[in-house]
Amino acid sequence: MKIAAIISIILISAVVCAAEADMTKSVVMIQVVKQPFDYSTPWKQSSFSQGIGSGFIIEGNRILTNAHNVSDNRYIIIKKENVAKKYPAAVEFIGHDCDLALLKVLDESFFDDTEPLALGGLPEVDSTVTTYGFPMGGTHISVTKGVISRVQTDIYVHSGADAHLVIQTDAAINPGNSGGPVVFDGNVVGVAFQGLRQADNIGYMIPTTVIKHFLLDINDGKYDGFGSLGVNIFPALHNESYKEYLKLPPDTQGVIVTSVLLNSSAEKILQRNDCLSQIDNYDIDDDGMIMIYGKKYHLSEQVETKQIGETVELVFWRDGEKQTAQLTVQLNRPVFEIARLYDNQPPYVCFAGLTFVSANRNYLESWDRDWLNNIPHNLRYLLNNSTQLNTDPLRREYVILSEILPDRINTYHSEFISKPIESINDLPVRSLDDLRKAFANKDSEFYILKFMNYPKPLLLEASQAHRQNAAILKKYNVPSWTYPEVQ
Repeated sequence: MKIAAIISIILISAVVCAAEADMTKSVVMIQVVKQPFDYSTPWKQSSFSQGIGSGFIIEGNRILTNAHNVSDNRYIIIKKENVAKKYPAAVEFIGHDCDLALLKVLDESFFDDTEPLALGGLPEVDSTVTTYGFPMGGTHISVTKGVISRVQTDIYVHSGADAHLVIQTDAAINPGNSGGPVVFDGNVVGVAFQGLRQADNIGYMIPTTVIKHFLLDINDGKYDGFGSLGVNIFPALHNESYKEYLKLPPDTQGVIVTSVLLNSSAEKILQRNDCLSQIDNYDIDDDGMIMIYGKKYHLSEQVETKQIGETVELVFWRDGEKQTAQLTVQLNRPVFEIARLYDNQPPYVCFAGLTFVSANRNYLESWDRDWLNNIPHNLRYLLNNSTQLNTDPLRREYVILSEILPDRINTYHSEFISKPIESINDLPVRSLDDLRKAFANKDSEFYILKFMNYPKPLLLEASQAHRQNAAILKKYNVPSWTYPEVQ
């Protein structure tokens, strides 16, 4: 019996080792050269940097990895273990909101003697999973095992704003592991993507619910992203008095709408103080949770099963009356974008040395790591309250005077730096396009710029500003006074 048991263990070990050996034919190293833009002076770029990540081959000769591995890239090469040749690659699709990307290798011979990996489902808590990748840039694939300890909705660090389902494991996920497959029972159950600095051996993976949404999204040749309901909600019904205030039946459970995003798909359907009690036949509890995938997760999980343009059925209460409605899932992005942006040169206007940019998180992060405390108080107020402050349905963005390139024409204008512009010549500035078109108009005698909640105007004599503009651009090596150009 002992001999038989030993032989059995040897055979099982041989099968496991063989399976792990086969996995090495599917996991690749990704080497990237990056160069992001400077969002306060957007015609500039930061210095080059190099990074290493992991990826793996899926059906269709495609390589799946993290968006943060290849964002702001200038050059990508892919390498297989034990193969000296390096293969150039390009990003085919990228989703910064879900931190996923698909790469295309330019030489199809790369896929000779490789095996695509299949996607599985959500692993159970306490399952043992195996993570593959190239942590710390090693030349050989690293294999680590860990136990699933939690599945929950959380913020994805790459965008800093978008929340999706994440799986927590005690397998160490280090720089270089990102983008590697996490495997259970021969199938991929996640993509390693971030760790927790404040604790040892806590790593996170992107589950296949998110991965499959991403892959389905790009079937039409473009990536649209994850949508939302376009409302802010609050778990107010833990307070029984709130139910009485809203005239709800005593046994009602759900969450309360506190605001509806302007121009969102919910704008004509929901309103403040509506109580959402059901979504697609899933009951919503007082914490905003629904029973889905056999567990309690946030109601946003049902929204994330939908592609942009698909609908959800809502049951809600208003003024004591039960109502139903169909709501279309859309992007519903805020006017003040709080998710980090990547890959594309930021738009700007640089006229008479005055540099204007769109208000977004990247611009705010130019105040360094502690940007939330370091930014001017007026920008902090705008960031925190932009949704409530904006009542203009035509506004596309807030425009900020980010920098002044010093010249005699703008000597006394430094007090306006970091302030959002409200109008030029009494015409509202709802986007950088409005500013471009205003400065392109040479018929004005003066350009009178007014800033939000600021009593003083900024004045430019129009003809003098146009005469000086080219010289200022040349002096400070600015390639064009606007990007993109006025159409």
